Amino acid sequence: MNYRHSYHAGNFADVMKHALLCLSLQHLQQKPKPFFVLDTHAGVGFYDVTDTPAQKTQEWVDGIGRLYQRQDIPNSLRHYLELVEQANAGSAELKFYPGSPWFSAQMLRPDDRLILCELHPQDGLALAENFATVPQVQVKTPANGYQELKANLPPKEKRGMVLIDPPFEQTNEFEQVEKALTAALKRWQSGSYVVWYPIKNEQGVVEFQRAVKALVGPGENVFAIDFWVRSGLTAKGMNGCGMLFINPPYRVVQESPELMAFLVKELAQDAHAHYQLSWVTP
Repeated sequence: MNYRHSYHAGNFADVMKHALLCLSLQHLQQKPKPFFVLDTHAGVGFYDVTDTPAQKTQEWVDGIGRLYQRQDIPNSLRHYLELVEQANAGSAELKFYPGSPWFSAQMLRPDDRLILCELHPQDGLALAENFATVPQVQVKTPANGYQELKANLPPKEKRGMVLIDPPFEQTNEFEQVEKALTAALKRWQSGSYVVWYPIKNEQGVVEFQRAVKALVGPGENVFAIDFWVRSGLTAKGMNGCGMLFINPPYRVVQESPELMAFLVKELAQDAHAHYQLSWVTP
């Protein structure tokens, strides 16, 4: 409840997360049938990087700040960066950085549907205000996103994705995600699920990935993308993050090598920056 994303908006983790989210949604748009998106930890959906929290940490400078209005970008990043520019009305100066809810809402078609969940009361009110005029968006607050998985799955659209992006303030967050996925997969086994996580303990991440693979079963159906901008423990905090996909969109698998190679090159904070793509095995 103490985590506030306004301090971290637009950092390297957001760039990775939202670029891959946009690829996932572009994949869903390829078919005319409506799709459904559930965001379990939505935040407020929109952030001002000129406000005190973002200016205090300056994390956005080494994230979206390095890419904003660049022309030499790969196609896999193009739509994501176009949306960021759209959020800033094309201004040469970056002022606003959108959260996952905003990116998802921008990519909805008239019959698509988005549910946003937020537990923090103050952030929930801001989230509801930010999306009050978007008819395809339903905001649930204060709402426990893990519990909302059970309440809203399977979706009537029968296709779509679930984004699980918790703050990882709790030491047992991986266990909570595993428990939530266990219940969700029983209700909607064919859905796409994506979990964002910080990489604080690499062995713990590997164990989590394998535990999720055990839930899903045999086949190439759990895909991990891990990204480090620097090595070692530093005073700056998080060194890397990852995203784990269950039933990954084909476009993510196909385009992530190009996307991640570019991000490693452009967002590196020391010579040890690297990424890893893998189909998770038991």
